Amino acid sequence: MTQFTGKVWLLGDDIDTDIIIPTEYLALPGVEDMKKYAFSPLRQELAGEIKEGDIIVAGKNFGCGSSREQAPEIIKHLGVRCVIAKSFARIFFRNAINNGLLLIENQELRDHVAEGDVITVTMGEKIQAGGREYPIASLPENLMDILNAGGLVKAMQARNGV
Repeated sequence: MTQFTGKVWLLGDDIDTDIIIPTEYLALPGVEDMKKYAFSPLRQELAGEIKEGDIIVAGKNFGCGSSREQAPEIIKHLGVRCVIAKSFARIFFRNAINNGLLLIENQELRDHVAEGDVITVTMGEKIQAGGREYPIASLPENLMDILNAGGLVKAMQARNGV
């Protein structure tokens, strides 16, 4: 059973990939160069304040918009442990898993936490926040294998002995 704790950064509904990383920064040489501009249309300072192990908690339709793989990759490079949202755009969900970024769907948590709260996630079981527990579903084993490997490419390399 994997369990981790992190500080909450609270975001709203419909956080699209243009908010996660605006188009004008995609021409930069790499993700490390881009990550300081993450969420800049929403909150200029946010990327610089997120610390390793922090958790983003958001509303519905997180990751909507274009299918750019840089969006989940940048969130991961910021050190975010996971994103918990009411719902995710489908292609963002798959891109996140392929890049080794854990996503958890939960309909209630967003309405009951504040930014700066510290929450605990027990994988496949629950989220603990403010003295309450919020049940979460387990991800399928094949997706957990990808996440545990650090992404799809690393999972396939491990599987193929590379």
